[in-house]
Amino acid sequence: MRLGVVGICSDFRKLNQEEIDAVHELQFTGISYHFASADIPQVSTDECTQFRFLLEKAGLNLIQFGITYSECLFDPDPTVRQASIESVNCGMHVAKELGAFHYLFRPGSLNPEGAWTSHRDNYLPESMGRLIETLKPIAENAEQEELTLVMETHAVSIMDSPETCREVVDRVGSERLRIVMDFVNHFQTLRQVYDSEQRLNHIFDVMGSVAPMAHIKDIRVENGLVLHLNEEVPGEGELDLAVALKRFDALYPDGYGLIEHLPTEKIPLANTNVRKIAYENGVTIY
Repeated sequence: MRLGVVGICSDFRKLNQEEIDAVHELQFTGISYHFASADIPQVSTDECTQFRFLLEKAGLNLIQFGITYSECLFDPDPTVRQASIESVNCGMHVAKELGAFHYLFRPGSLNPEGAWTSHRDNYLPESMGRLIETLKPIAENAEQEELTLVMETHAVSIMDSPETCREVVDRVGSERLRIVMDFVNHFQTLRQVYDSEQRLNHIFDVMGSVAPMAHIKDIRVENGLVLHLNEEVPGEGELDLAVALKRFDALYPDGYGLIEHLPTEKIPLANTNVRKIAYENGVTIY
């Protein structure tokens, strides 16, 4: 498998030698960006061309280009759903021009506080029905652009379990719609965390074949009178990451795992830990 990073490079239009050197120093071969849909009209062809020139010169790959927006893909209001389709679709041509391996997007939430907040109506059958119908024209556009979509998921979202994720992909029925293998996001109980080998194998068994890109993180259990599961630097938490790395590598030996959601100063530790765990378990990172 291959290893990339989210966070060292801030804006593809401002890629510079200092950022490239920082990526090279840690031996990453892939980078990633998030970009607001509202800013897509400001992106020029020249900026995309310059970025690809710098990236190719540096010998790096753009693994994911993520689009951000405020709309929920399964909002009861059809005008909001149409706006969400336009928000996702508008960035695909830029992702294609940049040479992105994957185009990242999210389902949203009926909670007005944000995409990664819970709401009881997220789990209604009619919400799932609306999500499927919204995803179909998005997938059709991706087919025309010849671009692979990877959808973000999380235990607090409508895409809450491996089973739900697989169901969505199957119901939409497009080879261009795939899921991010963000295994940390599918731990829902304390016992799952403490028996992470079993849970990780279940996650990969159910959705591994439709999740060609991974986000590599770990889990920390925090004290409290209710359940608190937070992200942790890979190798510093509770998960058996060897299982995750071996399962992903077996499915996608040329696929990318991305280290993400870390401050810059913690990325070197994450990188060292992941490479050490991989080496000790027969997973080659190149």
